[in-house]
Amino acid sequence: MSIMLEDPVTQNHSSHGTRLQAETTAVRLHIRWPGTRKSLSRDQKQQAAGAFDADIRTLSAAKRLFDTSHPSFRAVSAIKTKAGSLWKGMTLPYIEPGVRLLRRGDVSEFDDRMIVIQGDLGEAVGELDRCFAELVDQARTQLGHLFDPADYPTSVSDLFAFSWDFPSVTPPAYLRTVNPELYEQECQRVQAKFAEAVELAEQTFAEELSQLIGHLAERLSGSVDGKPKVFRDSAISNLNEFFERFQHLSIGSNDDLDQLVENARQIISGVDPQDLRDRSSMRDRMARSLTEVETSLDELMTDRPRRNIIRGPR
Repeated sequence: MSIMLEDPVTQNHSSHGTRLQAETTAVRLHIRWPGTRKSLSRDQKQQAAGAFDADIRTLSAAKRLFDTSHPSFRAVSAIKTKAGSLWKGMTLPYIEPGVRLLRRGDVSEFDDRMIVIQGDLGEAVGELDRCFAELVDQARTQLGHLFDPADYPTSVSDLFAFSWDFPSVTPPAYLRTVNPELYEQECQRVQAKFAEAVELAEQTFAEELSQLIGHLAERLSGSVDGKPKVFRDSAISNLNEFFERFQHLSIGSNDDLDQLVENARQIISGVDPQDLRDRSSMRDRMARSLTEVETSLDELMTDRPRRNIIRGPR
Protein backbone atom coordinates (compact mmCIF):
# COMPACT_ATOMS: atom_id res chain seq x y z
CA MET A 1 0.00 0.00 0.00
CA SER A 2 1.23 3.53 -0.80
CA ILE A 3 0.52 6.42 1.51
CA MET A 4 0.69 9.90 -0.01
CA LEU A 5 1.92 12.54 2.41
CA GLU A 6 1.66 16.17 1.47
CA ASP A 7 4.69 18.31 2.20
CA PRO A 8 4.16 21.65 4.00
CA VAL A 9 4.18 23.61 0.73
CA THR A 10 1.44 21.42 -0.75
CA GLN A 11 -0.59 21.68 2.45
CA ASN A 12 -0.16 25.45 2.26
CA HIS A 13 -1.52 25.48 -1.29
CA SER A 14 -4.47 23.35 -0.17
CA SER A 15 -5.41 25.70 2.66
CA HIS A 16 -5.01 28.77 0.49
CA GLY A 17 -6.94 27.00 -2.25
CA THR A 18 -9.89 26.74 0.13
CA ARG A 19 -9.61 30.46 0.80
CA LEU A 20 -9.29 31.22 -2.91
CA GLN A 21 -12.44 29.23 -3.63
CA ALA A 22 -14.34 31.12 -0.93
CA GLU A 23 -13.22 34.58 -2.08
CA THR A 24 -13.51 34.31 -5.87
CA THR A 25 -15.96 33.46 -8.61
CA ALA A 26 -15.20 32.09 -12.05
CA VAL A 27 -15.57 34.40 -15.04
CA ARG A 28 -15.32 33.76 -18.77
CA LEU A 29 -14.94 36.15 -21.67
CA HIS A 30 -16.54 35.17 -24.99
CA ILE A 31 -15.45 36.99 -28.14
CA ARG A 32 -17.10 36.79 -31.56
CA TRP A 33 -14.78 38.06 -34.26
CA PRO A 34 -14.70 37.54 -38.02
CA GLY A 35 -11.64 36.35 -39.86
CA THR A 36 -9.70 38.88 -41.90
CA ARG A 37 -7.91 36.36 -44.11
CA LYS A 38 -9.12 33.54 -46.33
CA SER A 39 -7.28 30.66 -47.93
CA LEU A 40 -7.01 30.73 -51.69
CA SER A 41 -9.12 28.28 -53.66
CA ARG A 42 -7.45 25.19 -55.06
CA ASP A 43 -7.43 26.70 -58.56
CA GLN A 44 -5.83 29.89 -57.26
CA LYS A 45 -3.18 27.94 -55.37
CA GLN A 46 -2.55 25.87 -58.48
CA GLN A 47 -1.89 29.07 -60.43
CA ALA A 48 0.43 30.35 -57.70
CA ALA A 49 2.30 27.05 -57.61
CA GLY A 50 2.64 27.07 -61.38
CA ALA A 51 4.27 30.49 -61.32
CA PHE A 52 7.11 29.02 -59.26
CA ASP A 53 7.00 25.50 -60.72
CA ALA A 54 6.11 24.26 -57.23
CA ASP A 55 4.06 21.30 -56.01
CA ILE A 56 0.67 22.59 -54.82
CA ARG A 57 0.85 20.23 -51.83
CA THR A 58 3.77 22.23 -50.46
CA LEU A 59 2.04 25.59 -50.86
CA SER A 60 -0.03 27.46 -48.30
CA ALA A 61 -1.56 30.72 -49.47
CA ALA A 62 -4.17 33.14 -48.18
CA LYS A 63 -5.50 36.56 -49.08
CA ARG A 64 -6.18 39.48 -46.78
CA LEU A 65 -9.82 40.36 -47.21
CA PHE A 66 -9.43 44.05 -46.43
CA ASP A 67 -6.98 46.58 -45.07
CA THR A 68 -6.72 45.81 -41.36
CA SER A 69 -4.65 48.95 -40.82
CA HIS A 70 -7.65 51.14 -41.64
CA PRO A 71 -8.40 53.43 -38.66
CA SER A 72 -11.95 52.13 -38.25
CA PHE A 73 -10.82 48.51 -37.96
CA ARG A 74 -7.90 49.40 -35.71
CA ALA A 75 -10.32 51.16 -33.38
CA VAL A 76 -12.45 48.03 -33.14
CA SER A 77 -9.39 45.85 -32.54
CA ALA A 78 -8.16 48.19 -29.80
CA ILE A 79 -11.43 47.73 -27.92
CA LYS A 80 -11.12 43.96 -28.20
CA THR A 81 -7.66 44.24 -26.66
CA LYS A 82 -9.02 46.49 -23.92
CA ALA A 83 -11.70 43.97 -22.98
CA GLY A 84 -9.19 41.13 -22.84
CA SER A 85 -6.77 43.20 -20.78
CA LEU A 86 -9.47 44.09 -18.26
CA TRP A 87 -10.53 40.45 -17.95
CA LYS A 88 -6.97 39.30 -17.35
CA GLY A 89 -5.92 42.30 -15.27
CA MET A 90 -8.70 41.94 -12.70
CA THR A 91 -8.49 38.18 -12.33
CA LEU A 92 -6.28 35.27 -11.39
CA PRO A 93 -5.62 32.30 -13.68
CA TYR A 94 -7.53 29.05 -13.28
CA ILE A 95 -6.59 25.65 -14.60
CA GLU A 96 -9.63 25.28 -16.86
CA PRO A 97 -9.14 26.87 -20.32
CA GLY A 98 -10.99 30.13 -20.82
CA VAL A 99 -11.84 30.50 -17.13
CA ARG A 100 -10.30 32.96 -14.67
CA LEU A 101 -11.02 33.81 -11.05
CA LEU A 102 -12.48 37.17 -10.05
CA ARG A 103 -12.62 38.40 -6.47
CA ARG A 104 -16.26 38.50 -5.42
CA GLY A 105 -15.86 42.05 -4.19
CA ASP A 106 -14.80 43.07 -7.70
CA VAL A 107 -17.76 41.57 -9.56
CA SER A 108 -19.78 44.81 -9.77
CA GLU A 109 -16.80 46.88 -10.88
CA PHE A 110 -15.84 44.29 -13.49
CA ASP A 111 -19.39 44.11 -14.81
CA ASP A 112 -19.76 47.90 -14.97
CA ARG A 113 -16.46 48.39 -16.77
CA MET A 114 -17.22 45.63 -19.24
CA ILE A 115 -20.58 47.20 -20.03
CA VAL A 116 -18.83 50.48 -20.83
CA ILE A 117 -16.35 48.72 -23.12
CA GLN A 118 -19.21 46.84 -24.74
CA GLY A 119 -20.86 50.17 -25.54
CA ASP A 120 -17.59 51.49 -26.97
CA LEU A 121 -17.38 48.42 -29.20
CA GLY A 122 -20.88 49.05 -30.53
CA GLU A 123 -19.96 52.60 -31.51
CA ALA A 124 -16.68 51.54 -33.11
CA VAL A 125 -18.34 48.73 -35.07
CA GLY A 126 -20.95 51.21 -36.28
CA GLU A 127 -18.18 53.41 -37.68
CA LEU A 128 -16.50 50.40 -39.29
CA ASP A 129 -19.81 49.40 -40.85
CA ARG A 130 -20.14 52.86 -42.39
CA CYS A 131 -16.64 52.54 -43.86
CA PHE A 132 -16.94 48.93 -44.94
CA ALA A 133 -18.08 49.62 -48.50
CA GLU A 134 -14.96 51.74 -48.93
CA LEU A 135 -12.80 48.88 -47.63
CA VAL A 136 -14.46 46.43 -50.03
CA ASP A 137 -13.85 48.75 -52.99
CA GLN A 138 -10.23 49.06 -51.93
CA ALA A 139 -9.93 45.27 -51.66
CA ARG A 140 -11.41 44.86 -55.14
CA THR A 141 -8.59 46.98 -56.53
CA GLN A 142 -5.83 45.42 -54.43
CA LEU A 143 -6.82 41.77 -54.83
CA GLY A 144 -7.47 41.85 -58.55
CA HIS A 145 -8.58 38.41 -59.76
CA LEU A 146 -8.46 37.11 -56.19
CA PHE A 147 -11.37 39.34 -55.23
CA ASP A 148 -14.64 37.52 -54.63
CA PRO A 149 -17.71 39.57 -53.65
CA ALA A 150 -19.10 36.50 -51.87
CA ASP A 151 -16.39 36.95 -49.23
CA TYR A 152 -17.98 40.16 -47.99
CA PRO A 153 -21.21 40.63 -46.03
CA THR A 154 -23.39 43.64 -46.68
CA SER A 155 -22.95 44.67 -43.06
CA VAL A 156 -20.47 43.82 -40.30
CA SER A 157 -22.57 45.16 -37.44
CA ASP A 158 -23.41 41.67 -36.13
CA LEU A 159 -19.98 40.12 -36.63
CA PHE A 160 -18.18 41.73 -33.69
CA ALA A 161 -19.27 41.15 -30.12
CA PHE A 162 -18.10 40.01 -26.74
CA SER A 163 -19.88 38.83 -23.63
CA TRP A 164 -18.98 37.45 -20.24
CA ASP A 165 -20.53 35.05 -17.77
CA PHE A 166 -19.87 33.54 -14.37
CA PRO A 167 -19.90 29.74 -14.70
CA SER A 168 -20.10 27.47 -11.70
CA VAL A 169 -16.95 25.49 -11.01
CA THR A 170 -18.38 23.66 -8.00
CA PRO A 171 -20.46 20.44 -7.95
CA PRO A 172 -24.23 21.01 -8.32
CA ALA A 173 -26.11 20.97 -5.03
CA TYR A 174 -28.57 18.30 -6.23
CA LEU A 175 -25.70 15.83 -6.52
CA ARG A 176 -25.43 15.74 -2.71
CA THR A 177 -28.90 14.18 -2.57
CA VAL A 178 -28.64 12.03 -5.68
CA ASN A 179 -25.23 10.56 -4.93
CA PRO A 180 -23.52 11.80 -1.74
CA GLU A 181 -20.36 9.78 -2.37
CA LEU A 182 -19.95 11.18 -5.88
CA TYR A 183 -20.68 14.66 -4.56
CA GLU A 184 -17.88 14.34 -2.03
CA GLN A 185 -15.50 13.11 -4.73
CA GLU A 186 -16.36 16.09 -6.89
CA CYS A 187 -15.84 18.47 -3.96
CA GLN A 188 -12.38 17.03 -3.40
CA ARG A 189 -11.60 17.34 -7.10
CA VAL A 190 -12.59 21.02 -7.05
CA GLN A 191 -10.50 21.61 -3.93
CA ALA A 192 -7.51 20.09 -5.71
CA LYS A 193 -8.11 22.39 -8.68
CA PHE A 194 -8.11 25.47 -6.49
CA ALA A 195 -4.94 24.31 -4.74
CA GLU A 196 -3.37 24.02 -8.17
CA ALA A 197 -4.76 27.45 -9.06
CA VAL A 198 -2.88 28.90 -6.08
CA GLU A 199 0.37 27.48 -7.42
CA LEU A 200 -0.50 28.69 -10.92
CA ALA A 201 -1.11 32.21 -9.60
CA GLU A 202 2.25 32.20 -7.82
CA GLN A 203 4.00 31.06 -10.98
CA THR A 204 2.21 33.63 -13.12
CA PHE A 205 3.06 36.49 -10.78
CA ALA A 206 6.69 35.39 -10.51
CA GLU A 207 7.10 35.06 -14.27
CA GLU A 208 5.50 38.44 -14.94
CA LEU A 209 7.66 40.18 -12.35
CA SER A 210 10.78 38.46 -13.65
CA GLN A 211 9.99 39.62 -17.17
CA LEU A 212 9.31 43.21 -16.09
CA ILE A 213 12.41 43.65 -13.94
CA GLY A 214 14.55 41.72 -16.42
CA HIS A 215 13.54 44.10 -19.18
CA LEU A 216 14.22 47.17 -17.05
CA ALA A 217 17.57 45.81 -15.83
CA GLU A 218 18.61 45.12 -19.43
CA ARG A 219 17.72 48.66 -20.52
CA LEU A 220 19.64 50.14 -17.58
CA SER A 221 22.78 48.06 -18.20
CA GLY A 222 25.56 48.81 -20.63
CA SER A 223 25.34 51.15 -23.58
CA VAL A 224 24.84 51.34 -27.34
CA ASP A 225 27.43 53.25 -29.36
CA GLY A 226 28.78 54.71 -26.14
CA LYS A 227 25.40 56.04 -25.06
CA PRO A 228 23.02 54.72 -22.39
CA LYS A 229 20.30 52.45 -23.73
CA VAL A 230 16.92 54.04 -24.26
CA PHE A 231 14.11 53.02 -21.95
CA ARG A 232 10.56 54.30 -21.73
CA ASP A 233 8.78 55.60 -18.66
CA SER A 234 6.39 52.66 -19.10
CA ALA A 235 9.16 50.32 -17.91
CA ILE A 236 8.69 51.91 -14.48
CA SER A 237 4.93 52.48 -14.63
CA ASN A 238 4.29 48.88 -15.71
CA LEU A 239 6.10 47.68 -12.60
CA ASN A 240 4.09 49.99 -10.37
CA GLU A 241 0.87 48.70 -11.95
CA PHE A 242 2.06 45.15 -11.28
CA PHE A 243 2.67 45.95 -7.60
CA GLU A 244 -0.85 47.36 -7.23
CA ARG A 245 -2.41 44.35 -8.94
CA PHE A 246 -0.33 41.91 -6.90
CA GLN A 247 -1.31 43.60 -3.66
CA HIS A 248 -4.99 43.37 -4.59
CA LEU A 249 -5.09 39.87 -6.07
CA SER A 250 -2.47 37.91 -4.16
CA ILE A 251 -3.75 35.69 -1.36
CA GLY A 252 -0.41 35.63 0.46
CA SER A 253 0.27 31.97 -0.21
CA ASN A 254 4.03 32.32 -0.71
CA ASP A 255 6.10 34.35 1.76
CA ASP A 256 9.21 34.16 -0.43
CA LEU A 257 7.36 35.57 -3.43
CA ASP A 258 5.78 38.28 -1.29
CA GLN A 259 9.24 39.32 -0.06
CA LEU A 260 10.73 39.43 -3.56
CA VAL A 261 7.85 41.55 -4.80
CA GLU A 262 8.41 43.90 -1.86
CA ASN A 263 12.15 44.03 -2.60
CA ALA A 264 11.47 45.00 -6.21
CA ARG A 265 8.93 47.59 -5.10
CA GLN A 266 11.42 49.20 -2.74
CA ILE A 267 14.09 49.32 -5.44
CA ILE A 268 11.99 51.48 -7.75
CA SER A 269 9.98 53.30 -5.09
CA GLY A 270 10.09 57.05 -5.69
CA VAL A 271 12.40 56.71 -8.68
CA ASP A 272 12.09 59.37 -11.37
CA PRO A 273 12.77 57.89 -14.83
CA GLN A 274 14.59 61.06 -15.84
CA ASP A 275 17.00 60.67 -12.91
CA LEU A 276 17.89 57.23 -14.24
CA ARG A 277 18.65 58.74 -17.62
CA ASP A 278 20.80 61.48 -16.12
CA ARG A 279 22.73 59.53 -13.46
CA SER A 280 24.78 56.55 -14.61
CA SER A 281 25.68 55.48 -11.05
CA MET A 282 21.99 55.29 -10.16
CA ARG A 283 21.30 53.26 -13.31
CA ASP A 284 24.07 50.78 -12.54
CA ARG A 285 23.02 50.39 -8.91
CA MET A 286 19.39 49.76 -9.81
CA ALA A 287 20.31 47.33 -12.59
CA ARG A 288 22.37 45.25 -10.14
CA SER A 289 19.62 45.25 -7.54
CA LEU A 290 16.96 44.24 -10.05
CA THR A 291 19.16 41.46 -11.42
CA GLU A 292 19.53 40.05 -7.90
CA VAL A 293 15.75 39.93 -7.53
CA GLU A 294 15.39 38.34 -10.96
CA THR A 295 17.90 35.63 -10.03
CA SER A 296 16.04 34.91 -6.79
CA LEU A 297 12.76 34.67 -8.69
CA ASP A 298 14.26 32.17 -11.11
CA GLU A 299 15.52 30.09 -8.18
CA LEU A 300 12.12 30.27 -6.51
CA MET A 301 10.30 28.99 -9.58
CA THR A 302 12.74 26.16 -10.32
CA ASP A 303 12.50 24.86 -6.75
CA ARG A 304 9.06 23.36 -7.25
CA PRO A 305 7.48 21.43 -4.36
CA ARG A 306 7.37 17.65 -4.59
CA ARG A 307 5.16 15.18 -2.79
CA ASN A 308 6.78 12.64 -0.49
CA ILE A 309 5.65 9.06 -0.90
CA ILE A 310 6.07 6.59 1.94
CA ARG A 311 5.39 3.02 1.00
CA GLY A 312 3.77 1.06 3.79
CA PRO A 313 3.21 -2.67 4.10
CA ARG A 314 0.81 -4.27 1.67
